[in-house]
Amino acid sequence: MKHSNATYIAQTRCWLENVVLKHNLCPFAHKPFKGGQIRFVVTDSARPEFLLEDLQHELEQLRATPVSEVETTLLIHPGTLEDFMEYNDFLDMVDALLEDGGFEGEFQVASFHPDYQFEGTRPNDAENFTNRSPWPMLHLIREDSLAQAVDSYPDVDAIPERNIETMNALGTAHHRQVLETCLQTKKEPE
Repeated sequence: MKHSNATYIAQTRCWLENVVLKHNLCPFAHKPFKGGQIRFVVTDSARPEFLLEDLQHELEQLRATPVSEVETTLLIHPGTLEDFMEYNDFLDMVDALLEDGGFEGEFQVASFHPDYQFEGTRPNDAENFTNRSPWPMLHLIREDSLAQAVDSYPDVDAIPERNIETMNALGTAHHRQVLETCLQTKKEPE
């Protein structure tokens, strides 16, 4: 079912607030969220090559925008790469774009998908929900901002293990319910 861009953004914000921020999965996300420095972009790209063009455009947009205005971008792409294996393969193209496009060392891209599955896990393992979002999404991160955040955080290496413990303690049923609730969020375009 196709939604308005405002609805896709509202559903993603719901997930960001009720999963990532609530459970502190990314301790670096609170500041840009509170400061209104997260850019939410929905693309209607129906093919991976078009999504790659949109990604390049958003990287250039982020590069041209002062960090005080936009710290990071969430590129939501509900119309393409709905199959997780195809999405996972697409990430090689993302890496090539970062390298060939001159973005390497300046930006990195984190990946989120409704069916995200870490290597060595089963599809229903709760820990997969650290990277499960309502819609396929690419998170564009400024390397300098990440380096500053990491330098000021006491034990950055413990974050992944803590996140796995948190997700496992809450359980798969809980995470599915939260995602389902977020997917019920509707917002009319303004």
